[in-house]
Amino acid sequence: MVTFDRLATPPDLEPPARQSHFKKLVSYAALLAVALVGAMFVSLRDFFADPDVWWHLKVGATLLSTHRWPSTDPYSFTAHGFPWIAYEWLGEVLLAAVYRAWGLQGLMALNLTLAGAILLALYAFATLRCRNSKAAFVVCAVSLPLIYLSCTLRPQMLGYLLLVLTLIALERFRQGRPGALWLLPLLFLVWVNTHGSFVIGLGALAVYGASGLVHIHWGELRSRLWTSGERLRLELVTLLSLVALTLTPYGTEVCLYPLNMAFSQPINVGNIKEWQAMMFGAFFGKLFLALVLSFLLAQVTLRPAWHLAELALFFAGIVAACLHVRFVLVFVPFSVPLLAMILARWIPSYEPSRDKYPLNALLMVLALAGIVWFFPSRAKLDRVMEEKYPVKAVTYLKQHPVPRPIYNTYGYGGYLIWQLDGQNKVFVDGRADIYERVGVLADYLSISRLAPITPFLLDAYNIQSCLLDRDEPLATLLAASPGWRRVYSDKLSALFVRCDKPLEARPRAEHDRS
Repeated sequence: MVTFDRLATPPDLEPPARQSHFKKLVSYAALLAVALVGAMFVSLRDFFADPDVWWHLKVGATLLSTHRWPSTDPYSFTAHGFPWIAYEWLGEVLLAAVYRAWGLQGLMALNLTLAGAILLALYAFATLRCRNSKAAFVVCAVSLPLIYLSCTLRPQMLGYLLLVLTLIALERFRQGRPGALWLLPLLFLVWVNTHGSFVIGLGALAVYGASGLVHIHWGELRSRLWTSGERLRLELVTLLSLVALTLTPYGTEVCLYPLNMAFSQPINVGNIKEWQAMMFGAFFGKLFLALVLSFLLAQVTLRPAWHLAELALFFAGIVAACLHVRFVLVFVPFSVPLLAMILARWIPSYEPSRDKYPLNALLMVLALAGIVWFFPSRAKLDRVMEEKYPVKAVTYLKQHPVPRPIYNTYGYGGYLIWQLDGQNKVFVDGRADIYERVGVLADYLSISRLAPITPFLLDAYNIQSCLLDRDEPLATLLAASPGWRRVYSDKLSALFVRCDKPLEARPRAEHDRS
């Protein structure tokens, strides 16, 4: 197996000499790791909380207080009582527990911790593959804008971290160190209860397993047969991982959710921003294209050899990211080790004998102290919240009850669920899956785009008030309509109340249920 690894590894890149644990902690490689964490902190210190984080928090807080897993929707009036499960419950409990203990600053710290862990895991994965920490650092630093896209505080960040850890375990197994492979069933147990991306981990496990069923030495493509012992380990770990996927509060229903998302939610996939195709006009789209073209150019000119599994995953990551921009989180861990391998041909490997440990330690302490010093205060986080979410409008709603039901902008739904604590059930929020199933998502899109049937839909749902983004089209329409009155507005949002009496109608969801 060692011979096989060296076929695809530049001969001058060998594992560094053994160091004491203390020297490893203050080595140059460790300094580079701290530098990556510092760069991530600079990117995240404005606390870009995804709108979905708030309903995730509410679900987690409800679980912590009731110790019951929901089976129907409790948060909206349009889908109330319809089947819905908390398929990311473990991540939601973590978010709620952190918020309960430390508030917004705790969420900020958790976001930075998870983002840093993802980045460090990618750095370790690339170093493991190319045996050159400096090359791994450069590729991770260049890929930082792509990694940042997935570092919005949601359970998906835990799924991203578990994906990289799974790839590390598989790569160590391929290199003849099978110990970490036995952790995969535990990882999948946590993963299936945290985020639906566990199917990507299963796919990676299947690709690695299948690549060892054939012997290939064709051009730059390499694959060798697993030994009987290796094959037995893989089969047993795969079986245990599949069993672990059934250990959820909802049985196997959670396992099937990713299939439901892929094949039964065309409106969600076709209209929600993160499910759109790669946007090559944006900076991250151009960076993605540059990395792909750089790999292809290096392949033509340098002709490095690759293992079948890693090459298959790399091209799968390209296809996935092109189809849906959110799958950049798949492309990055599949591409970083390969790009680091190419770059390692020109960057000298780390030499412990030339390391300056006291200087490294000083710089690491200064970097970590800088993170602590510049960590946002509670007051600053409150100001950020007011700039991004209808904080003042919600305060007005609490002090001045308005007629219900209330129609709300999609991005406000999660925050309303969190802040109003069930006092005003929402029209729609980030749980697009349930709203598509009951027909509400299609109606919301029609209303938000001012389709000709917008007035009829508002009447059909018996909407009495609307909390909107100040500049969205519906706000402009209602401001000019004699049947509506604006009772509150600020720089971000506006609240409208109906002045006339709507047509007698029940909410559409009730019609659907009947």
